[in-house]
Amino acid sequence: MDMGSSSAKTVATGSVGGANSQNANDKLAHCSAPLGTIAVVEDTNTPWYGILTNQYQLGPTTPVLKLMIQQSNCFVVVDRGRAMNNMMQERALQQSGELRSNSNFGKGQMVSADYTLSPTITFSNTNAGNLGALVGGLLGPVGAVVGGSASAKEASTLLTLVDNRSGVQLAAAEGSAKNWDFGALGGLFGGAAGGIGGGYANTAQGKVIVAAFMDSYNGIVKAVQNYKAQEVKGGLGTGGQLGVQGGSTPASQPAAAPAAAPVSTAPAHMTVREAQERLNALGFPVGAADGAMGPKTRAELMRFQKSRGLPATGTLDSTTVAELSK
Repeated sequence: MDMGSSSAKTVATGSVGGANSQNANDKLAHCSAPLGTIAVVEDTNTPWYGILTNQYQLGPTTPVLKLMIQQSNCFVVVDRGRAMNNMMQERALQQSGELRSNSNFGKGQMVSADYTLSPTITFSNTNAGNLGALVGGLLGPVGAVVGGSASAKEASTLLTLVDNRSGVQLAAAEGSAKNWDFGALGGLFGGAAGGIGGGYANTAQGKVIVAAFMDSYNGIVKAVQNYKAQEVKGGLGTGGQLGVQGGSTPASQPAAAPAAAPVSTAPAHMTVREAQERLNALGFPVGAADGAMGPKTRAELMRFQKSRGLPATGTLDSTTVAELSK
């Protein structure tokens, strides 16, 4: 029994406890500090999941993804999978009075998930190419006598990162991996290169999929480390800029004035930076006008709205823009 055999490992190897990681793959991206909490949720009703579990006889992708995430120290993992049922079962036992009084399973202890990571296998092939003829040509007569083949295993994966509070997709990354299965050719190379035949010939499709997911996750880490939020004029989810003829007026644009009402001279839009400058000038200090709708800016905007008798939405709707423009 070769316990801890390297040939049986995937690229997601090693262990982790808290922020301390042991023997992690040196190709796995790493963060100096976590960026928030994250839950990994896979859609088990999609076709790729059926192929993964039925055709390849592999289990869920979530355990190996959780290992990568914790080893990277980029997020703190919270469980929202089947283990959640066990957590709720313990709380049900506590509420029924069956647990000991000092079990400490009261309310208010669960940690929220700031983000959700969703995996998808977009492409997987167990025989993406064959090099039997090519290898025979390279080896000359010997290759023709020995025979054998060299086929490729490939996989392409996709990870998406969503902000749970807003539902906004923050990042997405495709990843891929490929290896060669040298089949019977391993015996040709002898002991000096036995790893070529033994290691790759015994590599399952699951190892390629795990490698592709590590490639995807590294892409996610690079994306969030260089993250810059997208901005929409008027604020996210308030109507957008692509109007539809015959549809309702987007909330980010001023509604058409009634025929008897005077035409407004207020601008249709106002950037966050412009709003910050106006708030500062009107005695609602938000600090430097950096163009970001941060907590301080939103709080002062709400205070301004209340002072003008407007709904304190904290968004740059058309009425608020008109008041700021006076």
